[in-house]
Amino acid sequence: MVKNSHQPFIMEITVVSAQGLKNSSSSTLFSHRLRPFITLSTAPPYSCRLINEDKHSHVYKTRVDDEGGLNPTWGDKFQLPIDATFLYQRHSCIYLQLYTKRLMVGQTQLGWCQIPAADIADGLLPLGSVRHLSYRLREKDGSRGHGVVNIAVKLQGSLPVVCPQRPLKSDLTVLPEMGLCQTVIGIPVTMLQAGGW
Repeated sequence: MVKNSHQPFIMEITVVSAQGLKNSSSSTLFSHRLRPFITLSTAPPYSCRLINEDKHSHVYKTRVDDEGGLNPTWGDKFQLPIDATFLYQRHSCIYLQLYTKRLMVGQTQLGWCQIPAADIADGLLPLGSVRHLSYRLREKDGSRGHGVVNIAVKLQGSLPVVCPQRPLKSDLTVLPEMGLCQTVIGIPVTMLQAGGW
């Protein structure tokens, strides 16, 4: 058992950029311009439920990039208060969703991914070091989507000495009406050295 596992610490996530996005609009009138933004949360989207999930998780949102089009950049930083148990539970993830803001229909989802806690914790010792990760986006049904999202993660605070191990599989439970939760998500596509973006 890990001592002080409920002691809070800060996970700083910088949503750096995305690349290779595809405009999913079928209307030629509104398809000329993407206005992408990203949301982050430690609780799953409404279609997935984890065992003992925190139903009061905050959703963080980047600004809308009006200029980047298919290759947007943000550089927005978010500080997520998290206790150490987040890093040690096999099913803990950051849920990232990419949207575009449409003039007439509001927001439309372009893709999503899960960032497993094991990917975040792996290589973050000593505390304060930055980990750069890139993830391929997924379609609503979990199939391979268009584009890659780039993030940087840093942990601040004091953590237990025990090092988490990468989980062998996810313990996601799928609601019967939706088939969106699959273990094929959250796979890093590249890992860059610090300053690689």
